[in-house]
Amino acid sequence: MSTHTETTVLPAATREIQLASRPHGRPVPENFRSAETALPELQDGQVLVRNLFISVDPYMRGRMNDVKSYSAPFALDIAMEGGAVGEVIASRSPDRKVGDAVVHSLGWREYAVLDAGATSPARTDLAPASAFLGALGMTGLTAYAGLLKVADFKAGDAVFVSGAAGAVGSLVGQIAKAMGASRVIGSAGSPEKVARLLELGFDAAFNYHDGPVVDQLSAAAGEAGIDVYFDNVGGEHLEAALSVLNVGGRVAMCGAIAQYNSTEPATAPRNLMLAIGKQLTLKGFLVGGYWQHMSEFVQTMSGWIADGTVSYDETIVDGLENAPQAFMDLLDGANTGKMLVRL
Repeated sequence: MSTHTETTVLPAATREIQLASRPHGRPVPENFRSAETALPELQDGQVLVRNLFISVDPYMRGRMNDVKSYSAPFALDIAMEGGAVGEVIASRSPDRKVGDAVVHSLGWREYAVLDAGATSPARTDLAPASAFLGALGMTGLTAYAGLLKVADFKAGDAVFVSGAAGAVGSLVGQIAKAMGASRVIGSAGSPEKVARLLELGFDAAFNYHDGPVVDQLSAAAGEAGIDVYFDNVGGEHLEAALSVLNVGGRVAMCGAIAQYNSTEPATAPRNLMLAIGKQLTLKGFLVGGYWQHMSEFVQTMSGWIADGTVSYDETIVDGLENAPQAFMDLLDGANTGKMLVRL
């Protein structure tokens, strides 16, 4: 039975962003289309959600290609998908009531009809709703699980994070500091981002545009080297980390944003043989394999946020119609912290 009153006027349609064509290289505005689509009738067990924020993320670039991957490609001419947080405005489920804040995967649209079981509560008593797409959501879990479960971080490790001013990277560095890293080094793409990393507690940070990454990383690490590399970038950064990692070092391979728009094969790393002599562990991971740690993560991270141990940045763009540009800007590094679109 619906919990909304008979006087509530519910939307019959939603604005959405569709993939109009598949990008070749860097996405362009013509690859996207704004459309209006009728909303289906609410069925038993379903909710109608008004989206408040949607997430644009680097992994979405891969889903725009028509290739077999860990996540199905976006279909053309229908709404794209992605993380969203919103308010339940109608419910036919005993598990969700009108007014609940929920996280779900039907982003890139104003309204979504979906099974209540496909939503999870956003604990707005702990943090603002938007945080559940970032520091307290999939982004935060990626940082937490990648550092602790994949790279097997231990107190005393020296850590290097690439793309460190982004949503995941900025949290990785702060988690490492909170858990006793001997040194945390970050790379970023502008002087402003480097300054922000130092404000967040990184011990050293450099602008990768200022010179060869290997030279800057070697200078920042010094004789102690690094024990853990959290890779968001790939390419030259991974090659540099392999050179500077200590024997027994570990690499958590989270992303390769340097290559997402590439139309030519990557040239680096050219020194992968170092992994043999140094007995390195390189492990790729997807956050979906670590959901079992979500409650542990939220409890820990919410405590860190509450006491100021961890800060998180958001770059917010207003208006669904601006979501494609926000996504393109994300791939160009225009964001500090989490890139969100506010509806």
